[in-house]
Amino acid sequence: MNRILSFLLSLSLLFSGPSLSSESLPASARGSDPPAGASLSLSVPSAVLMEKETGALLYEKNAHEHLSPASVTKVMTLLLIVEAVESGRIALTDTVTASERAASFGGSCVFLEQGEQMSVSDMLKCIAVVSANDCAVAMAEHLAGTEEVFVRQMNERAAQLGMEDTHFTNCTGLFDSAEHYTCAYDVALMSRELIRHDLIKEYSTIWMDSIRNGAFELTNTNKLVYWYPGCTGLKTGFTNAAMYCLSATAERDGVEYVAVVMHADSIEQRNADARSLLNYAFANYTLCSLRPEEALPELPVELGEAGYVPLAVEGAAHALVAKGSAAPDYALSLPESVPAPVRAGDRLGTLTVTLDGELLESLPVVAAEDVPRLGFGGILLRLAGSLIGL
Repeated sequence: MNRILSFLLSLSLLFSGPSLSSESLPASARGSDPPAGASLSLSVPSAVLMEKETGALLYEKNAHEHLSPASVTKVMTLLLIVEAVESGRIALTDTVTASERAASFGGSCVFLEQGEQMSVSDMLKCIAVVSANDCAVAMAEHLAGTEEVFVRQMNERAAQLGMEDTHFTNCTGLFDSAEHYTCAYDVALMSRELIRHDLIKEYSTIWMDSIRNGAFELTNTNKLVYWYPGCTGLKTGFTNAAMYCLSATAERDGVEYVAVVMHADSIEQRNADARSLLNYAFANYTLCSLRPEEALPELPVELGEAGYVPLAVEGAAHALVAKGSAAPDYALSLPESVPAPVRAGDRLGTLTVTLDGELLESLPVVAAEDVPRLGFGGILLRLAGSLIGL
C-alpha cells in the first residue's frame, strides 16, 4: 500500500511541476562587482540569492526581516549532524533509538515507534528527503542528550556563522512561535555552510527512496530536485504562519548558488521564484580564478640555508564576475630579496587582480616554507665556496 501511495504521489508531483522553459532574465550590471538588488521581480515577500564559494550577494528582498522558517529550520539541524559525522563524533552506521518523545512527533514524519532503531544514515535521509520531524528529534537527542541542549548548540552555531537575525527554540520548525525566527539572509548563510559538505548532497538530491527494507517509500518534498537541472537540494518548509518556504541550491559548471524564498503563498510560487533566482544567476554570472596560470617565482633569500623560498598566494581563490567579462590581469609585487630567517606564512608581497581596470582582489603572497638563517660556520663555508668559485 505504501508503494502504491508513493507512486500516486510522485505522479501528482510530476504533473503539477513547473515547466523547464527558460524565463526572460535581466542583464547583469557590472562585471567585477555583482550588485545586491539586481532587477528581478519576485512575488514572495522575502528572498536572497547567494553564490556559495565567494558568498557574493546577488539579490536581496527584505533579507533581514524576522520570519518563521518552518522546516527550513532543519538546515541547521542537518548541518550539526553532518559536522558530527565528518568530525568522527558519530558514524553513518551508528544506531539511533527513537525515544517516546521523538516517536510522538507528527507533521512530516516517518512514524517512528518508541524503541525503533535506525541508522544515522537513514535518519539523515528521512530528514533531508521528507523533512521527518520525528527523525530530527531523535537525532537531536542522540547527539546532545536532549533537544533543549541541541537547540542551544544550534543557536551557538548560528552565532558563529554570523546569523544575527536568528533564534531557534526547536530543531524541527514544526511549532510556530514568536521566539523561533530567522531571515532569508541567515537561511542563505547556513545553507551555504551546509552545502560545503558534499555528504549532505548524497541525501538532499534523492528524489525517491525507501526505508525499512523498502516497506516505507520516501519522495522528496523539494520538487526542484526532479525538475531543475543541477539542483543539489536543499530544504522546504511549511506551516500556517510561515507559509511556503524554500532554500534551493543548484550547481552547474563548478558554480553553486543558494536561492532562499520565504513566506510564498503556494508551492508553485516558491518554486517559480526560486527557479527565477537560480536562472538569473546561471545566465549572468560565473567564477574567475584569482590565481595566474603561471607558477609563482621563487624569491631570493639572503644568508638563508636555502638560496630561495617558494611562494604561495593566500585568500580567496575565485571572484564572481559577469559572464562575458574579459580575462583578469595579474600584477605581482615582490622585493628583490628577503633576509633570513623566513618562516612559512610570512607575508612577502602582494598579488593584485584587476578586471577591466577595476580592482577585483588584493591578495597576500607568503612564504610557502621555512628558510632558517645560516649559522656562522655556514656563512664561512658559503664565503669560501664563493672565493673558490672566483
